[in-house]
Amino acid sequence: MEFLLIASAHFLALLSPGPDFFLILQTALRLPLRYAFAVCAGIAAANALYLLLAVLGLETVRQWAPLMLALRYLGAAYLVYIGILLLRAPMRPLDNGGQASFLHVHSLRRQFTLGLMSGLLNPKNAIFYLSLFTAMVAPQTSLGMRGLYGLWMVSLVLVWDMGVAVALGNARIKNRLNRWIFKIEKFSGAMLALFGILLAID
Repeated sequence: MEFLLIASAHFLALLSPGPDFFLILQTALRLPLRYAFAVCAGIAAANALYLLLAVLGLETVRQWAPLMLALRYLGAAYLVYIGILLLRAPMRPLDNGGQASFLHVHSLRRQFTLGLMSGLLNPKNAIFYLSLFTAMVAPQTSLGMRGLYGLWMVSLVLVWDMGVAVALGNARIKNRLNRWIFKIEKFSGAMLALFGILLAID
């Protein structure tokens, strides 16, 4: 029952589009699928780190104000920066090679890092996982079982994000969205910048 409650809460959180979704969106549309998968892997790695803290019961991390404040403002700046890059990107077709900006470099390491930073610099990830384990996991739950909970959630994040990337990176979908790609990028940039601003003033 405990696992079902945690898994349900986590899945509902995954359903709401956030900064990670828009990062995956622009990568899947502009670059080959393996680069979008690298972004997904980076996001999952960031989630894994925060889940490790939660599994080990390090609730005090959430209460350490200087760290959370630093994450908040660094994360806000990062999201606004990526948003501005997309807002300033020139109009160009999907099949131009994708090398026109910092965000669209054919580098698995670069895309992994973009995903990792997106996840790490979002303090809401840390707060969510630490709160989830504090509120829903019984004190007597073994460390091994907590680890399985964490493994399930990291796996779900990775599979879900990769599924989103596959859906958006489908050739047929790309062909249909080709005429709208400029507006999609501007919308994604505006949303990422908005997430950053809201994070800063929240």
